[in-house]
Amino acid sequence: MSRVAKQPVPLPKGVAVTVADDMLRVKGPKGEMSTALHPSVTLQVEGDVATLSWGNGGGAAAGTMRALLHNMVHGVSQGFERKLEIIGVGYRAQAKGKSLSLALGFSHPVDYPVPDGITIETPTQTEIVIRGVDKQRVGQVAADIRGYRPPEPYKGKGVRYAGEDVRRKEAKKK
Repeated sequence: MSRVAKQPVPLPKGVAVTVADDMLRVKGPKGEMSTALHPSVTLQVEGDVATLSWGNGGGAAAGTMRALLHNMVHGVSQGFERKLEIIGVGYRAQAKGKSLSLALGFSHPVDYPVPDGITIETPTQTEIVIRGVDKQRVGQVAADIRGYRPPEPYKGKGVRYAGEDVRRKEAKKK
C-alpha cells in the first residue's frame, strides 16, 4: 500500500489540473506541463486539492504519479532552481544568449547550448544558476554542465553543486 499516494496534492491559486485521453495536464503562471497518466491510477480534483486512487497492484504507480503531479504543480507555480559553483584558478562561466560559455582549463572554451524551457544566469563568473519548470530537465542540465569538469579530490577544482561536499584526499607522500 502506497503511503505517498495517500497524501493529497495541494493546488495553489492559478494552477489548473486536467485529465483528458490519459494525459495529465497542469497549467500555471510559469508554464504548462503534461505527462501520461498510468492506466491503473485515477485522479480526482476537488477544489484546491488533487487526490489519487488506484486499482489492483497500482500502489507503486500511484506513488510515482503523485510525486510527478506534485513536481509539476510546484514547477508551474514556483519553478525549480539549481546552483553550481566553479572552483579553480582561471575557471569561469559566462551566459551568452542561448549558450553558456565555460572556461574550465581546457585548450578551448566549452559552449553549452541552453535547451528550451531552461534559463541560465551567471551572477558572478564562478556561479551558475539554472532555472526551469521541469525538475528533471533542470537537474539534467546541471548534471551535464557539472560533467564537463567534475570536482577532483586533491585540490577540489571543477564544477560542483552549491553546497556539495567534495571528499578530499591526501597528496602522495615522499
